Amino acid sequence: MGATQNAPDTSRSQFILIGMFAGMILGAACGFLFGERMSVVGWMGTLFLNSLKMIIVPLIISSMIVGITQLGDVRKIGSTGIKTLVYYLATTSIAVLIGIILVNIIRPGAGVDVTAVQPAQVIAAHDEGVLLHIIMSVIPPNLFKAMADMEILPLIFFSLLFGGVLTTMGKRSEPVIEFFVIVNEAVMKIIHLIMLFAPLGVFGLVAGKFADVGGGSAFMQELLKLGKYTLTVLSGLTIHSVIILPLILSLFARRSVRTYVANMASALTTAFSTGSSSATLPVTMECVEEKNGVSPLASGFVLPLGATINMDGTSLYEAVAALFIAQAYGIDLSLTQQVIIFLTSTLAGIGAAAIPQAGLVTMTIVLQAVNLPLEGIATILAIDWFLDRCRTTVNVWGDAVGAAVIGNTKELRQPE
Repeated sequence: MGATQNAPDTSRSQFILIGMFAGMILGAACGFLFGERMSVVGWMGTLFLNSLKMIIVPLIISSMIVGITQLGDVRKIGSTGIKTLVYYLATTSIAVLIGIILVNIIRPGAGVDVTAVQPAQVIAAHDEGVLLHIIMSVIPPNLFKAMADMEILPLIFFSLLFGGVLTTMGKRSEPVIEFFVIVNEAVMKIIHLIMLFAPLGVFGLVAGKFADVGGGSAFMQELLKLGKYTLTVLSGLTIHSVIILPLILSLFARRSVRTYVANMASALTTAFSTGSSSATLPVTMECVEEKNGVSPLASGFVLPLGATINMDGTSLYEAVAALFIAQAYGIDLSLTQQVIIFLTSTLAGIGAAAIPQAGLVTMTIVLQAVNLPLEGIATILAIDWFLDRCRTTVNVWGDAVGAAVIGNTKELRQPE
């Protein structure tokens, strides 16, 4: 009976995946050729993105509460949390180190003309300390406002707290836990429905973005102007995603890399199309749990947290961008200053999701740490939308690998 039910699911998943790839390629081709005229299809991408965002709040709350309550022993929560944070810090540090090594070898900023650069008006550093801002954002004065504003960290904190309290209430909490189990299952079914429209949504997102930047000729102009910088960022992201993360997946999760990445294809395509780890979260959870068979205990805990604080690609990009700006302005950074960039890029990635205009604001943290000119950010803004999609894809891939690694730890490993 199970085989009969799985066959349509498999064929449907393959159809959706092929459709998403086709939508991305067709969207890029149409946007490249027809430019601003493709803005008429942008609404399809917006609708798809909104539908994914619509279910983020119920997905995070239900999946994390279910995950915490099914862990049972509260000590498992602590050990799982520590292992998850160690994984995040380790992979992010490796990514940043790769970026720093590459930017010192390639030197993409050497010879770049910054005389015509104007200060980027969208950049504004916070007056308050960033660390304090992150800490204060964890506990919201109004939970419903946090939901409305899509503030992920407060939702994670509340869900962990609520789930933890439920585990202490014995049999009285069983109806509440069962309620969230059903909600979680219902949300996953809604994700299945949304993914039926993914090919059209991906087409609209990609074509619409090319329309926003003026079409293929405008994109190629900026790409050629910042060719070495783009090459450096993409090389770092490729090394991290194709060598480091698969090695971690194989060694610590004992998973077939080829199978795992094939099953993650729709999530990675969605990540590239949307440029948002949070918006991709529903698809990531579907791929990790249903296609790769990772324990829901692991995915329900690791993935929502990862979509918020695990930013391998973003941290690598910020380190490369900071050193690129230094090279463009002819500023020779000492080893100590590069270590400071390493530390701030790693930590800024963790706090990125808690700050408005995350990528830009955290970039100011890195630049200010070594007294680099903030107006240098304007040199990379034109190509940033493309690199943002690339680094988001790496962020999501890192989250997915983390779920498999943590799911293979002894306290979460499902019995054979």
